[in-house]
Amino acid sequence: MDFLRPDTLAEALAHKAERPDAVPIAGGTDVMVELNFDHRRPAALLDLTRIAELRTWDEDDGAVRIGAAVPYTRIIEELGGRLPGLAMASRTVGSPQIRNRGTVGGNLGAASPAGDTHPVLLAAGATVEAASTRGTRLIPATDFYLGVKRHALEPDELITAVHVPVTHAPQQFSKVGTRNAMVIAVCSFAVALHPAQSRVGAAVGSAAPTPRRASAAEEFLSAELTSTNQWESPKPLLDSVKRRFGDLVAEAASPIDDVRGSAAYRKHALSVLARRTLGWAWQDYSGKVA
Repeated sequence: MDFLRPDTLAEALAHKAERPDAVPIAGGTDVMVELNFDHRRPAALLDLTRIAELRTWDEDDGAVRIGAAVPYTRIIEELGGRLPGLAMASRTVGSPQIRNRGTVGGNLGAASPAGDTHPVLLAAGATVEAASTRGTRLIPATDFYLGVKRHALEPDELITAVHVPVTHAPQQFSKVGTRNAMVIAVCSFAVALHPAQSRVGAAVGSAAPTPRRASAAEEFLSAELTSTNQWESPKPLLDSVKRRFGDLVAEAASPIDDVRGSAAYRKHALSVLARRTLGWAWQDYSGKVA
């Protein structure tokens, strides 16, 4: 196994163009597990830890651009006010040691259906920045996940950043696991309010071959809030509205039975998570508008 260690992004992209089989590694919290258990034996590793520009973030034009190697700990500490949903999801990742090393870029690169940040990125309307020696492109999160641990990157591309809109509106994330920490999600859910666009974003994780938006639930709630003038004059949501929203979120999932939970349990849990997180987000929004 070759070990490639570039100092700049240009060098990294050149390596990836020459060696498209090279597996990128930054935090290593996914890659090293696969190597240690001999589940994967790539021809080369491409170490990105020396590339300073991947470890920075900035805000411009209503969105935060987070470098692919910014660890979860910094997202929690530095971006919690701007991106509350992403910070919530980051807090549920692994242990402090994992959060100090793991990155959203790595979560995207692994493309696991159970990745904690994926539902938030979908609900928030994020885009993934991919680069190669041929140039840079932006991939909407909705188009990024193609299958179980499969993504839309070309073989010569690297994830360089993720762009997440700043809405200054409530977001929530919640997940169910077999214990309170250091756990892979049985299922997860994120909701994001977008009052400027009079819409709601909602997405599920660990309940389908890919993370996915709950489009019918989004459309139902967005129409309900708009038709009742709730964006301008929020009132407590009817239980029937929250229950219907939860039902539609559960319908968006296509889970499996596995050692962590049954498909039926995942659907039930998602409906409960959706109702609860919506209630928390709407309570926060009502308090801000009032």
